[in-house]
Amino acid sequence: MSWKCKTLPRKLGIALLTTAVVGCSSLSVNRLFSHYSAGNAPARAALATGDYSSALSMTGLEEPLLSELEKGRIELLSQQTEQSQAQFDLAYRHVAELEEQAVISISGSATSLGALALNDNITEYLPPDYEIGYLHLYSALNYVQKQDLEGALIEMRRASRVQERALANREASLKRAEDELKQSGVDPNLGSVMSRYPDAGDSLKAIQNSYLFYLSALLFEADGDFNAAYIDISRALAVNDGNPEIIGAAIRIGTKFGAREEVDALQTQYGERLANSAAIERLGSDSQQGRVIIINEVGVVQPMKEWRITIPVYDSRNNTAFYSLALPYYDQGTLVKGLPVVLDDTELTTKNLTDVNLMARQSLTEQMPTILVRQTLRAITKDRIRKEAANGDDAGNALFNVFNTLTEQPDTRSWQSLPATVHSATAMLTEGEHQVKVGEQTLMFNVRAGQTTLVWLSQQGNNASMWSTNLGRL
Repeated sequence: MSWKCKTLPRKLGIALLTTAVVGCSSLSVNRLFSHYSAGNAPARAALATGDYSSALSMTGLEEPLLSELEKGRIELLSQQTEQSQAQFDLAYRHVAELEEQAVISISGSATSLGALALNDNITEYLPPDYEIGYLHLYSALNYVQKQDLEGALIEMRRASRVQERALANREASLKRAEDELKQSGVDPNLGSVMSRYPDAGDSLKAIQNSYLFYLSALLFEADGDFNAAYIDISRALAVNDGNPEIIGAAIRIGTKFGAREEVDALQTQYGERLANSAAIERLGSDSQQGRVIIINEVGVVQPMKEWRITIPVYDSRNNTAFYSLALPYYDQGTLVKGLPVVLDDTELTTKNLTDVNLMARQSLTEQMPTILVRQTLRAITKDRIRKEAANGDDAGNALFNVFNTLTEQPDTRSWQSLPATVHSATAMLTEGEHQVKVGEQTLMFNVRAGQTTLVWLSQQGNNASMWSTNLGRL
């Protein structure tokens, strides 16, 4: 040990030891000096090529809740239904426990000692609304695959409650950020940051998930609950009125529900466009055909990346200091095109149901004011700790500057095994055996006259997970 290190003030040693203890008790060294997207890159790369087995084996355990979500999703793709649902059940209980905690807790608040001394990765991860929605959606699909309609409907009702409270959660989160900023006694120029932030923009429709609403409507329709089915298909239509399957289902369910005026309006608005579409064909008792609804997931959602920026911060005396922040962001990326979906001998034209990348970007953009406040408070706190502990010592200052820079990591945690986009198609087929082909993979399924068959597929790279089930007389 050099003589300079020996002369470090006692306060510095205590501060470093305290920080190390906090860090070691809450997160690994990798999370302390890195971020989730970097650590999860190998697993995500394997999934993007369709290597489900390798992706599952490389999914880390450093974030318990995210590990449950990632594993549940990859096991769903591997058609390990029981294992997948066990992971989703754990995740649901984990989320419920977090939501029962106080709105601002010692571990979750921006004023938490650990979060202020290190980075946001030390806090508990509570998934944003759109991810919780997908937790229930995929749980429902597991139940559908097992032909457990009751279990699937329970998940759909849970998902509906998530959507209903989403707006209130956003407003409460923004208010907390504003209150913490006022209490800090500083004024970071958040407007200048938001104007340059890569994700800034208006994407309001990305808040709602038409995939979830559409599937929910189909399941409630299968259960004979036309009221709930009509509510959800109306929500899906409000989000995405360019999808013929949603339009056709709205007309079909609205007719069953007895919403005559609404159905007449829908037929007037969309009837000409859908005149030759199988989506609005009704199956009579004497029909020799069956309806086939195809859900086609494509690719893997984008991960968040790191964006560093320097901002001015003003204290109560109007003194100015400049701090470097490490923020998460999504780049625009490239559109992932899936393999053609061939039904019997015909290549299907699928329509967009949901853009998960858009939902992820929108969710992060909404969180940015809160993230900026936490980042700014942390930068100020780290600087104050450095000044007090080092007390003018050059070696102490240098050590703290290095430590602060290394531990300033963006919070890039997100559910990264979700698909990039989701599409749908509908076809009318004669009763009997049919096939759907994606790349070199083929799924054989039976169509029953007058009934509806759901074909679900999710493709990554040259691989695809596929299964089918009968939904009855929809």
